[in-house]
Amino acid sequence: MIPDPPPRQLAHPLRDEIRLEDVLHALADPLRLRVVRDLALAGQEVSCSYTDLPVTKSTTTHHYRVLRESGVIRQIYRGTAKMNGLRVDDLNALFPGLLDGILGAATAQAARLDDR
Repeated sequence: MIPDPPPRQLAHPLRDEIRLEDVLHALADPLRLRVVRDLALAGQEVSCSYTDLPVTKSTTTHHYRVLRESGVIRQIYRGTAKMNGLRVDDLNALFPGLLDGILGAATAQAARLDDR
């Protein structure tokens, strides 16, 4: 169970609560996978506007929420900005090689399809 967060903090699953099927579901969507690829390339926390998704703001919010609730990303408020970062340490501890494998495959696919 995800605990209720204090004000201006977002609920995240604890490391031991992250489930493989939730992570795979979150990464199965092409737009969410693009967000994760961009976060990996950035190598630091970035705002939600860092990745320009071709959807409405509410749909973008939904995609980030799915990534956060599955344990793929951590979101934190810095002033009025919501910053996002990959939970690399947690994902690598739970599923060694999974994130690197998925990111490598996504990059190869993007190059093959001449996609971003």
